[in-house]
Amino acid sequence: MKNRIITDELEGKVAVITGAASGIGRATAAMFHSRGAKVIAEDYNAAIKDMEIEFPGMITFVGDVSQEETAKAVVSLAIEHFGRLDILVNNAGRIINKLIVDTTLEDWNLILATNVTGAFLHSKEALKAMIPNKSGAIINIGSYACYFSFPTIAAYSASKGALAQLTKTAALEGIEHGIRVNAIGVGDVVTNIINEHQADGRDFLAEHGKIAPIKRAAEPEEIAEIISFLASERASFIVGSVVMADGGISTVIQ
Repeated sequence: MKNRIITDELEGKVAVITGAASGIGRATAAMFHSRGAKVIAEDYNAAIKDMEIEFPGMITFVGDVSQEETAKAVVSLAIEHFGRLDILVNNAGRIINKLIVDTTLEDWNLILATNVTGAFLHSKEALKAMIPNKSGAIINIGSYACYFSFPTIAAYSASKGALAQLTKTAALEGIEHGIRVNAIGVGDVVTNIINEHQADGRDFLAEHGKIAPIKRAAEPEEIAEIISFLASERASFIVGSVVMADGGISTVIQ
């Protein structure tokens, strides 16, 4: 029974996944595809088009997550191709490591636009599509920075704190229509998220992850498993939560 649920629980579900060209987003798109979901993978990187070859039947969409027309277009694409939208994964994100005094307004606006505005716009359009069906799931990819912080990540932690509150409000508005909204507070995951700022981004995250009680960083597939769970009926009683998947780091940050 356990194996049957895991392998086909997303069968026929229609999912939009943002930031799907790499890292957690790519792992989630691949996992959803393998479990029978109809996936629309979105990213600003045109290289995402290659996923249509690697994963036959997957649809890709190139766009800036922070733009309203992108959110409207990708949800419309789901409706046009599949007639519905069941799952939205707001995964697209950016980080910048700068002291506040060194953070420019451009830096600040870029991080907030991607991490918060993008999730808001996509959630808004997804809710419109899901409400008539009285069902759906939205999963926002947050961070332990939803609640904790340290020097040099002011813009990032502010964005993830805002994302946590967006999650809770959307959950309250969505659940009366049968739509569950939750977030995941991830810790260090071996992805390319900081590669724009340092050449050894993946190695740095793998090493930094050792500060967690679990003594390692996560692999993207480990977070994808939690996303899959939250998108499924197995998570039917989880509403408005930020599920911490950080290797225990939030238990030792004061």
